Amino acid sequence: MIELPLARDWPNRPLQKVDREHGRPSTTRWEVLAAGAGTTRLALEPVTGRSHQLRVHLQAIGHPILGDPLYAPPEWQRAAARLLLHACALQLAHPASGEPLSFASAVPF
Repeated sequence: MIELPLARDWPNRPLQKVDREHGRPSTTRWEVLAAGAGTTRLALEPVTGRSHQLRVHLQAIGHPILGDPLYAPPEWQRAAARLLLHACALQLAHPASGEPLSFASAVPF
């Protein structure tokens, strides 16, 4: 579990940052799915819903997401053609009816 408070990084918008004094509580559950060749595939679950939460949490613990143009160092940005972050499942309430909605999408990488 990663529990780090997040806040806007005003001088560097749209970035977010860990801010232990002014940040809002933020929690991410994680699980290793596979590891090898210098990379690790994770299942991530944002318990809270802060902007850029998964990206900032992983960067803060020293494991930025490959291809992340905002939070990864240049060599990790170049390691993938795109941000290797994919929502394989989403659940939310319909904004008008409140009906529960679920969506699934296979991981393309």
